[in-house]
Amino acid sequence: MLYHTFRARRPLISSLSVIAIAAASPAVAQNSDPEEVSAAQEGEVEPVADDLHDRRLDSRGTIIVTAEGLRQFDLLAGTSVMEGDNLDRNLDGQLGEVLASIPGVTATGFAPGASRPILRGFSGERVKVLVDGIGAIDVSNTSADHAVSIDPLTAESIEVLRGPAVLLYGSQAIGGAVNVIDKRIPRRVPNEAIHVDAILRANTASDLREGGASVDIPLGGGFVSHFDGSYRKTDDLEIAGFVLAPTLRAELLETAAEEEAEGELEEAAELREAANASGVLFNSGTETWTANAGVAFFRDRSNLGVSIGVYDTFYGVPIAPGAGHHEGEEEGGAEESEEEGPETVNIGLRQYRADMRGDIYLGEGVFEKLKIRAGYSDYTHTEFEGDEVGTVFDVQGMEARAELVQNPNGRWRGSLGLQYYFRDFFAEGEEAYVAPNRTEQAAIFALQEYGDGPIQLEGAARFETTTVDSVPLGIERDFNAVSGAIGLAYDGPDAFRAGVNISRVARAPSAEELFSNGPHIATQQFEIGDADLGLERAWGAELFARGRVGDLDFTLAAFKNWFDDYIYLSETGAEEDELPVFIYLQQDATYQGLEGEVLWRFLDTGNFALTADLRGEYVEAELSDGSAVPRIPPISLLGALEASTPALDLRGEVEWYDGQDDVAEFETATESFTFVNAIATWRPIRTEPSLSVILKAENIFDVSGRRHASFTKDFVPLAGRNFSAAVRFSY
Repeated sequence: MLYHTFRARRPLISSLSVIAIAAASPAVAQNSDPEEVSAAQEGEVEPVADDLHDRRLDSRGTIIVTAEGLRQFDLLAGTSVMEGDNLDRNLDGQLGEVLASIPGVTATGFAPGASRPILRGFSGERVKVLVDGIGAIDVSNTSADHAVSIDPLTAESIEVLRGPAVLLYGSQAIGGAVNVIDKRIPRRVPNEAIHVDAILRANTASDLREGGASVDIPLGGGFVSHFDGSYRKTDDLEIAGFVLAPTLRAELLETAAEEEAEGELEEAAELREAANASGVLFNSGTETWTANAGVAFFRDRSNLGVSIGVYDTFYGVPIAPGAGHHEGEEEGGAEESEEEGPETVNIGLRQYRADMRGDIYLGEGVFEKLKIRAGYSDYTHTEFEGDEVGTVFDVQGMEARAELVQNPNGRWRGSLGLQYYFRDFFAEGEEAYVAPNRTEQAAIFALQEYGDGPIQLEGAARFETTTVDSVPLGIERDFNAVSGAIGLAYDGPDAFRAGVNISRVARAPSAEELFSNGPHIATQQFEIGDADLGLERAWGAELFARGRVGDLDFTLAAFKNWFDDYIYLSETGAEEDELPVFIYLQQDATYQGLEGEVLWRFLDTGNFALTADLRGEYVEAELSDGSAVPRIPPISLLGALEASTPALDLRGEVEWYDGQDDVAEFETATESFTFVNAIATWRPIRTEPSLSVILKAENIFDVSGRRHASFTKDFVPLAGRNFSAAVRFSY
């Protein structure tokens, strides 16, 4: 039975007071005309563009969403969005797994309860996860075992933002950003007396039981209230084949033979049992629930809203054979000998969050509108060793943005903005491997675009100052970072667009990279930071093209990044407290890669269509000493054929992941694997397309696969054969 043990929480009213104060500060917001949007919901018109994300239909009828501030700017060469049926059929409890099928995206895959997106091989501090343009304000970016405090179940859409323009969201977006669009603060005035969205899901591989719902109620006078909640529970994951990767399994069997030869029969039997474990990934169950409430006020072309919510999850962390906490072994005693079963590590995470979003219309002068967006988070992350509390991480933080959007002046368009971020981090326990610290960051940014013809010139700039200090260590570091990007784009016929972007970006090291020093039981590593790390800088170049040729739509991008003083976590081969030692290092590095998608609708009769879908990605990363950057995903391809009718969509797909043997020292290689999947989306009532049933068969041939980018790939494989069903309805 999953359970939680948390320290007493501070009153949530403190969150609201901070948000109220932040009203004069930063944000990203939306401008929507209630009458137009209500009509759109009733099918009278296409959904209106709002200022958080401009919506428009592409050739396949898919709504394309562009991140806030980038509506007029195409510096962002690679923007992908997942929503509607596509989001429903890729839903998962963790954000990384939801997006893993998008070109250029994979996941950390640390455990079923913790998997964060990886963009173009970048992860952690180089990928920023946003909620409506504001950071998640958790610690998922600091360690792979930390779950993202966002439930994708109640998201309206999820944007994947790549390319140089994402530097506008902070230096932590140097590799890209993921923006989750939800309705915690209402986005429109419903035309109905009450508007409900709900989804139910179940699967076989983890015995998933999941449900979520949201309710929007117009209160009159321009006010709208919102309530949503979700619950998800899974058991241990069913897998194909052995739990351990072939290399690790062979090592254990060899050690078992040595122990047996020395007469240590009990130890040999335990090693063989671990090596031969198969079928189920022990201690991988999860339990998650969320609850949110919000209210917004709409008047003419302005709106203002607030929300409060809680995200709570408890999940198991599979551990490698022989890993774990060793204090008991050193101390000995009867208590340890009485323990039954293998040692477990679990994580309980709870976040209380308050948000504010506003959009104030300023008229026809120089500036059209002021956008404000702020978020406050009170976050606790508890690592349990068996039934005992091991380490507790407490984080309080806030982030705020303010942006002035210019009225178009001839060929000029643009915006100016400010951003502020603060985080207070505290950890206690025997394995509090990071000293208490505070991070404060302030930034000013600007976007400008010139040209309304086929040729457009675009530019973006950001100045960011960061202070990271730890009072117990007596260390304070200050960093000033200047980043900028310039792009040249050409618009041709048939929605064709091509261009080149050049950027120079800089990132300050995080507190974890600076101050880590100790055992981290959840990751099974002894991590050592470097308080003398300097700024990480990079030049970037990107070529992109997208458009249509007949019935074929394509998106292609090639990129390269040249890093000065790249920060990375590297295994040393040494051991401390019976854990492998990992240290943060800096040296120059180079990333380069290709990604793309081609969709060919080769048959379309109006009521029936056949579409071929081909996606691929390739990333190569090398340090200046010639060695490979650790944990870089291999080349991968996805091919699919989809048949569509007004009532039924059928899709078959093949995912192929190459093996990866270009690895860093002490890093293990992974083998190639292929998954075959089938998906059916049924809309049983043609006059009511908001009701849909999704049936999915994943990994039909029960193949064993491992994500190379995962720290735990040698003992945490992907799910085996899995059948799932989901029902979504809206009224």
